[in-house]
Amino acid sequence: MLESTKIHTPSQMSRVFDIAKDTVLFLLLSCYYILESLFWTLMPNAIRPMKNLKGDVVVVTGAGGGVGRHLSIKLARLGAKVVAWDINKEALKETCSALTDEGYEVASYIVDLADRNSVYSTAEKVKKEVGKVDMLINNAGTVFGETLLELCDAAIETTYKVNILSHYWTVKAFLPEMIKTGKGHIVTVGSVAGLLGTYRCTDYSATKFATVGFHESLFTELRAHGHNTIYATLVCPYYINTGMFDGVTPRLMPMLEPDYVAETMIDSIRKNEVNCVMPGSVRYLLPLKCLLPAKMCWDLMHRVMKGPQSMMDLKKKQNVA
Repeated sequence: MLESTKIHTPSQMSRVFDIAKDTVLFLLLSCYYILESLFWTLMPNAIRPMKNLKGDVVVVTGAGGGVGRHLSIKLARLGAKVVAWDINKEALKETCSALTDEGYEVASYIVDLADRNSVYSTAEKVKKEVGKVDMLINNAGTVFGETLLELCDAAIETTYKVNILSHYWTVKAFLPEMIKTGKGHIVTVGSVAGLLGTYRCTDYSATKFATVGFHESLFTELRAHGHNTIYATLVCPYYINTGMFDGVTPRLMPMLEPDYVAETMIDSIRKNEVNCVMPGSVRYLLPLKCLLPAKMCWDLMHRVMKGPQSMMDLKKKQNVA
């Protein structure tokens, strides 16, 4: 009888006490965090302290058009030194012209993000020619708009190389110096399609889901190693009216305009926010996919939101040979 009785050794009791102590401390801090979040949420941007970007070197990938171009212009207006990356030479020229016409200097580089060596070599050029990078905005992305069986293998590989693998190469290139100086910001542009699987986007959605995991894991590593002055922000916007999703006809809410997305991103960055979902209302719908029965979720998506139907007329991009 006594032999079967569990004896709580001091080490076991100590572990139980530590868990209880940490749980109580967590609950107390949670009250503070919630109140702090409500306070900053209700405070207008006009009177809220915002990060000063003047003189900061900011690399923007996919700067040749869409949100990337708007980001470049708005960052320059805030005093940042913009380093524009894009694979499209003509589009990059247009972005540079828009900046120089307003009197801003810009450094531009033609980069194929699908080529790891190109990313690393260009990053070295930036560090030598411009200086230490203070902020990296991984904004570039691509989509082909085909169902899984229509996608060629090369298109799938390209989507992964541009939409997620390039994030590894750019962050590995610039993060060490950020850590060395104790100043930096990594901005990962994901998508609502990275929070909710989307029709005709098995490649795109999967890579955007990957950006969420990449951001969350990177954030954890930075905090676990005490790099609290290196910030990480994840941006997940709804469909953006940039041409990438030409032909899509959303039912419940219109596409976002690139100017609005860029403005909201910069506000989020200047607040050092960890997550930014656009529009904000979407974040309240996302938990439903885990809480509701699967059949109910599908009916909500198919019957009410018309998600698959809205993607039926998406203009396909040319498959990679």
